[in-house]
Amino acid sequence: MTTLQDRPTAIPDTPRGSVTSSRWTSRTAVHTILIIGALYSVLPLVWLATAATKSTQDFSTTSAFEFGEWNLGHNIGALFTEEDGIFWEWIRNSLLYAGLGAAVGSLICAACGYALAKIPFPGRSLLFGLTLTGVLVPTTALAMPLYLLASELRMVNTFWAVFIPLLTNPFGVYLARVYAEASVPDEIIEAARIDGSSELRTFVRIAMPMMRPGIVTVFLFQFVAIWNNFFLPLVMLTDQHLFPMSLGLFQWSNRTVQFPQYNSLVVTGSLLAVIPLIVAFIVLQRQWRPGLAAGAVK
Repeated sequence: MTTLQDRPTAIPDTPRGSVTSSRWTSRTAVHTILIIGALYSVLPLVWLATAATKSTQDFSTTSAFEFGEWNLGHNIGALFTEEDGIFWEWIRNSLLYAGLGAAVGSLICAACGYALAKIPFPGRSLLFGLTLTGVLVPTTALAMPLYLLASELRMVNTFWAVFIPLLTNPFGVYLARVYAEASVPDEIIEAARIDGSSELRTFVRIAMPMMRPGIVTVFLFQFVAIWNNFFLPLVMLTDQHLFPMSLGLFQWSNRTVQFPQYNSLVVTGSLLAVIPLIVAFIVLQRQWRPGLAAGAVK
């Protein structure tokens, strides 16, 4: 006897044209959103490139994306000669803060992430939870406590007052921990321990090469964050010879109301400040893009 549950359920036929139309509509919506996002990201850079070529007079008389008289060479020359070439010092400081800070910070994050992922010790889960809590705390909220701590150590208005706090990054530790968990097999670590390798040697000789794409990713995040860092140097530094480019250009931008010639200097300096970020992503993309894809598959 056939019951109602045994009877096959009729599946309504869906017209092929409606399915194709629905897919086309979805793709169109996705492409439209991507185009809007790309324009939102690129248009400020286009404005920066066009504004950097203008003279002081054209800067105030032409529209945003309109080219005036080509004055880029003169603007760059004035930028590097203003105040006895202090912009060179700002470039050097930014490279030291961002380059050295990102290199050392990414190694610290990689070591901490590896330890949280592969070395069993009491309180490991609690420590990882505290690390995740640190990700939720905005860096601007830490500026004043860091200033008070630096003041107690008599480090205010020094290179170390900005450099040392930049070496810690909870998000970098979290990212390194996730990548170490996915890319470093436990069997290889156990084999190294059986052979008598110390934990430090195992990390340096075995784990770090396997984690290289993840370390490069952490380095890029660190480099971009430190390069664009503004509030911490603003709180810590008063000597303009220690300023990074972000703070130095901000100082010049405050003078544009009284001295309009600083407009071209600030815009040209901002354009040059973007170049190292572009170069870093282009040079290192071979490392971090396959690494993220491999980590996602694993």
